[in-house]
Amino acid sequence: MAHDGQDITGAGNVLLPDLLALTGAAIAPVEELLEKARNSVRAAVLGSDEKITTPAVERHQTATHGLAWLATYVESLRQMQKWAEHLKNEGKLGEIEQLIHQIAFGEYLWQIYGGIQMSQNEIVRLQDLGLSQDDQRGLMSDAVMTLCQSGNTQDARSRLAELMVEQQGATMFGASGLDEELEMIRDQFRRYAVEKVEPHAHEWHLKDQLIPMSVIEELSEMGVFGLTIPENLGGFGLSKASMCVVSEELSRGYIGVGSLATRSEIAAELILGGGTEEQKSHWVPKIASGEILPTAVFTEPNTGSDLASLRTRAVKDGEDYRITGNKTWITHAARTHVMTVLARTDPETTDHNGLSMFLAEKLPGTDEDPFPSEGMTGGEIEVLGYRGMKEYELGFDNFHVKGENLLGGKEGQGFRQLMKTFEAARIQTAARAIGVAQAALDVGLQYALDRKAFGQPLVHFPRVSGKLAMMAVEIAVARQLTYFSAFEKDNDRRCDLEAGMAKLLGARVAWACADNALQIHGGNGFALEYTVSRLLCDARILNIFEGAAEIQAQVIARRLLG
Repeated sequence: MAHDGQDITGAGNVLLPDLLALTGAAIAPVEELLEKARNSVRAAVLGSDEKITTPAVERHQTATHGLAWLATYVESLRQMQKWAEHLKNEGKLGEIEQLIHQIAFGEYLWQIYGGIQMSQNEIVRLQDLGLSQDDQRGLMSDAVMTLCQSGNTQDARSRLAELMVEQQGATMFGASGLDEELEMIRDQFRRYAVEKVEPHAHEWHLKDQLIPMSVIEELSEMGVFGLTIPENLGGFGLSKASMCVVSEELSRGYIGVGSLATRSEIAAELILGGGTEEQKSHWVPKIASGEILPTAVFTEPNTGSDLASLRTRAVKDGEDYRITGNKTWITHAARTHVMTVLARTDPETTDHNGLSMFLAEKLPGTDEDPFPSEGMTGGEIEVLGYRGMKEYELGFDNFHVKGENLLGGKEGQGFRQLMKTFEAARIQTAARAIGVAQAALDVGLQYALDRKAFGQPLVHFPRVSGKLAMMAVEIAVARQLTYFSAFEKDNDRRCDLEAGMAKLLGARVAWACADNALQIHGGNGFALEYTVSRLLCDARILNIFEGAAEIQAQVIARRLLG
């Protein structure tokens, strides 16, 4: 990379010849490797009755979770290949897209061979999955070796960064591959985020303020809360892919704003999937219009992701119910009108079979009196990031719920009803992660252009431009994996595996992008006044909520081994 302030590359054409043929040829070897890994790990966790046991899966967590990560990488490469081929057919595969594609393959293939980073200090290697050197020889194909050797080079990253500088201000680096209608939706919400969210987001964060009701009302008018709800129930009847685009762009402005619709998405999915016809016609149009704001009340202080162990109980009181117990990490609890509450209706059970879901009505609170409803108390949990809606601990003491608000009108179905929402919730979370990652790239690139050191902008140094290039590459990978999971959902295909992969990778990418953007800022990144300090805090939660990374990997592994 030149240091004269004129050119940040110095490399000529760094694109590999016949790139798509090369990357296409690299997929079969990693698919074969994945199948060997699956068989190896399955053999380790099979019981004497030839069934997979939970204790065995947990005892071999490095292997089982590593298998989940390996499968996520393989699916990522598949989706990147489909993306590149689609763009080529559309005549949209330009140099920047080819570089992103080439670097993605070069990096992920090398990581598959040398070790995949599950977290900052956990690297899973193929031998951890029980694979021998002979098993790994399939990776020594010409295509894989060429991409590992020449795909992700400093010259390739430098050239990509140069093109990114030329395209500064673009909505994204590289074409999305989505159709024109979805890109129009993106443009609409990108403009809104730039005009109405970004100028105020950091102040909301620093002052730990609730997002103004005016923003919620504007989003309601734009149809955000009814985006994927069927038209006959007051929504727009759009795709989960459209939900991804909207969530991505609003989260790029501020994750709090991008997450406002999450609770509406979950509540609507619950009612549409498990509610009675009366419940659907009563609640769903009001959720779609934003007339009522819902909140999800599932987690308890001592259960975390182990929802089957919930202790909050709902006891029959005539035709109605009384709920007693404690809940925690309840987002946007004070302002909302209805809670989707998971509680135990069968006290004789200790697993998910005795759980029921309720549409528990409450009064919206104020700053002075956040929880005015009788039988309900709450206290704010102060958090590092993901502010704007606030987090709460809730206490219920004989809280009244109408009998007609038992979801589906039948007890014992709550856990199963909730499981049906996980796909959409995790797809939406992956989209939020992409938005946060993109915001980190935005501020990181701008700072690298504005800040000078040793007589030239930071972006002229290879370690800086390389960070920016890898951000763009991994965002593109996570984006394609997320769109794929959304398309599977839109086509009524089971996609808990794909949604889990998108969330698992997207959360890691968001954290990496935020961390690297802060590193580019140097000491200023550690100052609260800089936006990147907020992005780091916001990115960190993505690996925890909607299924912590470890739980996510466990779920993926169980599906792969099933």
